[in-house]
Amino acid sequence: MSDEPDVTLRRATASDAAAAADVWLRSFAAALPTVVRPRSDDEVRDYFRDVVVPLRETWVAEETGPQGLRIVGVMVLNGDLLSQLYLAPDRRGHGIGDRFVALAKERAPQGLHLWTFQVNKSAHRFYERHGFVAAEYTDGSGNEEREPDVRYVWQP
Repeated sequence: MSDEPDVTLRRATASDAAAAADVWLRSFAAALPTVVRPRSDDEVRDYFRDVVVPLRETWVAEETGPQGLRIVGVMVLNGDLLSQLYLAPDRRGHGIGDRFVALAKERAPQGLHLWTFQVNKSAHRFYERHGFVAAEYTDGSGNEEREPDVRYVWQP
């Protein structure tokens, strides 16, 4: 019997917005400490509540563990754009991201693309392991963080 908590991927509902935003905030802070966020925590929470969950194809990873249910991951698709994939820092390396990418590929079998910051080398390794190829590097002038980024593409 595994000591790993049970994790279910499901579509986000309005009641998940605050927890999904919290995962995003904690993950961003842990994975990208040098990237300056142009939005406050409250603005991020409002964006998840008003835009991400109601208007995008938003999925959450819900964990059932000793503390009960908790949201430990969020993935957002916008057509063939994998616009967000963030995990609670303590849940990285447990296969949840792999499951999210497999789901994204199922949802967009014609191909996907995504952007990640150039400083996020662990994300580069993760996406490359899943068949994504770097297609474009920018100086960051096209994103609100003004951080150099890279566009990855997956084609089946």
